[in-house]
Amino acid sequence: MNNDVMELIEMLYTQVSEAWGVPLGNEKCIVERDKVLGLLDEIKARIPVEVSEAKRLVAARDEFIGNAKREAEAIRKSAEERARTLTDEQEIVKAAKTRAAGLVAEAEAQSRELRRVANEYTDDLLRQTEEAVGGSLEKVRQVRARFRTAMAPRNAEKKAE
Repeated sequence: MNNDVMELIEMLYTQVSEAWGVPLGNEKCIVERDKVLGLLDEIKARIPVEVSEAKRLVAARDEFIGNAKREAEAIRKSAEERARTLTDEQEIVKAAKTRAAGLVAEAEAQSRELRRVANEYTDDLLRQTEEAVGGSLEKVRQVRARFRTAMAPRNAEKKAE
């Protein structure tokens, strides 16, 4: 429709530019009044339609822009919330890793202490066993020596027989 009004204006322009000039009129011309008024009437009739169409298009564009802005704002808010969530999750993961590292270090320390205590206990038991076996060995030697001593006179009698 915009072309229709532009065509009418172009026709009006052509009529004025091709009109006969008035002698000694400096830039004045003679145009057919009915044709020019007819073109102007058509332009006047079509301009409200063109303007209302332009207003409708502007309103549609404004609505589209408003919707786009609302959607962009919703996307931005969603992205910010997601970023906050990821940041919180990342903080939780960091805290969990830190806690896990602490627990591992504590467990390793407890394990080293337990090994040390177990080694000391085992060494003490082996020492006690060694002392007991040593004491028993000494008693066995003493009993054997007494046994030999007690058996010596009998062996001498048997040899004498």
